[in-house]
Amino acid sequence: MSILVNKKSKILVQGFTGTEGTFHATQMIEYGTNVVGGVTPGKGGSKHLDRPVFNSVAEAVKQTGADVSIIFVPPAFASDAIMEATDSGIGLIVCITEGIPVQDMVKAKAFMSASKSRLIGPNCPGVITSDECKVGIMPGFIFKRGRIGVVSKSGTLTYEAADQVAKAGLGVSTAVGIGGDPIIGTTTKEALEMFMNDPETDGVVVIGEIGGGMEAEAARWYKDNKKKPVVGFIAGQTAPPGRRMGHAGAIIGGADDTAAAKMKIMKECGITVVSSPADIGKSMAEVIGKK
Repeated sequence: MSILVNKKSKILVQGFTGTEGTFHATQMIEYGTNVVGGVTPGKGGSKHLDRPVFNSVAEAVKQTGADVSIIFVPPAFASDAIMEATDSGIGLIVCITEGIPVQDMVKAKAFMSASKSRLIGPNCPGVITSDECKVGIMPGFIFKRGRIGVVSKSGTLTYEAADQVAKAGLGVSTAVGIGGDPIIGTTTKEALEMFMNDPETDGVVVIGEIGGGMEAEAARWYKDNKKKPVVGFIAGQTAPPGRRMGHAGAIIGGADDTAAAKMKIMKECGITVVSSPADIGKSMAEVIGKK
């Protein structure tokens, strides 16, 4: 059934009536996503995009049975939105917002630690299960239905990977953009583990970038839990040490944070590593064929 979301998921949009919320909720609905309503404090009782608007997540969950929330809330209020969704029992929370203060995310992540809620993001493109459910900002037409999972720190490279996989005659089961901030919810390893356990995924593309240790953690876990082939790519191969490249978390802080070090670890752990995103699709087709 893919991972995280499917056609049965009931999606709630926090920040529903704002410009970003309106635009992307419209795209999600057009894709076929089951958007059951949205939250904008002070506008409860009205309708937007022919869906009900609620003042709070708790009220929305009670009325609609929503189990997934996507957050389009300004940075200053986004961590509160995450905690509100958690407190209301939302199982999967996808936070698109970029620029949330680190101290706010520390608080939100600590709040979530005692809950059963899972966070994707922040500063991410979201999650898509091809031809079923889009909870995010990705261009849905790129994602062709198939049996390859994608987990990525980069939004743009998520789309590139999906396109390369499609051009190779394969398709995507689910793609998860985990985000590139220093503090995020779901890690590369956690997403990879879900794909390894998904009966509808035959192989996984892992896209990382310089900075942090998530790719190494995922690779070392994979070494002991190989079930399916994995193709990996690390962005930032020419980045100079000490300079942030794009994402807030993409900064080389130590010897193991470089692209070369991460690629070496991944190769040693049995992952097929490519040096260019243009090789992702054909490499996956090759390793799938070797199974």
